[in-house]
Amino acid sequence: MTATGSLPTAPLGASGIDVGIQGLGCMGMSEFYGPSDLTESRATLESALESGVTLFDTADVYGSGHNEEFLGDFVRANRDRVVLATKFAIVRKADDPTFRGIENSPDYIRAAVDASLRRLGIDTIDLYYMHRRDPRVPIEESVGAMAELVARGKVRALGLSEVTGPELRAAHAVHPIAALQSEWSLFSRDVERTAVPAAAELGVTFVPYSPLGRGFLTGSFAAADELADKNDFRRAMPRFSGANATANAELLAPLRAIADARGVTLAQVALAWVHSRADAHGVPVVPIPGTRSRIRLAENTAAATLALTADELASLEPIADRVAGPRYADMTFTSAGRE
Repeated sequence: MTATGSLPTAPLGASGIDVGIQGLGCMGMSEFYGPSDLTESRATLESALESGVTLFDTADVYGSGHNEEFLGDFVRANRDRVVLATKFAIVRKADDPTFRGIENSPDYIRAAVDASLRRLGIDTIDLYYMHRRDPRVPIEESVGAMAELVARGKVRALGLSEVTGPELRAAHAVHPIAALQSEWSLFSRDVERTAVPAAAELGVTFVPYSPLGRGFLTGSFAAADELADKNDFRRAMPRFSGANATANAELLAPLRAIADARGVTLAQVALAWVHSRADAHGVPVVPIPGTRSRIRLAENTAAATLALTADELASLEPIADRVAGPRYADMTFTSAGRE
């Protein structure tokens, strides 16, 4: 790997695109984690790029298009350096804030990419993901439509999110898949059953989202009711409520022991573990921790080259099997929900 800023790089599958080995999840800049300071968010984007972060992750559903619009100026100003990833498939209704539908049809995909390109103000999306899988639509049909976007120059590379190993293989047979994005952290390792082995076999880069367990692995909160914003969507997540939260907070002890001994933070230990999965599974791994803060960004990027010892990794190994509660209240649209 070569260095970009202070970060080594990794390939996105066989796409010919290289990115810093840690990306930036931008969702929280628009919604879900409470109010955002857009001035600080923009400064965080700039700081990330200077630190060697080149993969910036958004989706059409984040802020109902706001996140793509917000990122547009930054992407256009740094087009030769930014690898922009966005997604389609999750549908919302303006008159029902709680509604989430999944749409994978070819006609929808064609309309969605044009809408994203307009909001971003660019001609080509570097990495275009199917955000969630609708089993009612053959994955070959959806990926076939996505492949048309590559042929027409609207998209450079294709990605999938929250698919199983067999689904990844079926998609890859239609068109090369550059990246698979799914939740992967010390608290969430279900992807290791079929998705990670398939990605390693096919040469697909794995992009872990929520590598910090949506902030729980940082030790910054121990239960959902500690979250300041009443609209923070983590308040509805089973792992962060009641007895589950109490049990899961106790699982942070091994991270805390390593952090104290190393003089680093819990977040850095958790991210270092995710980066260690590249060697453990023989697959390129590019986690995308989200932040709106330059301070947290610096903390996260420093973890990208933090190597844990075999003993430290062994102490962290049992955590995932002891986690109380599922990742989502409804696991239907996750890979684990279909395995």
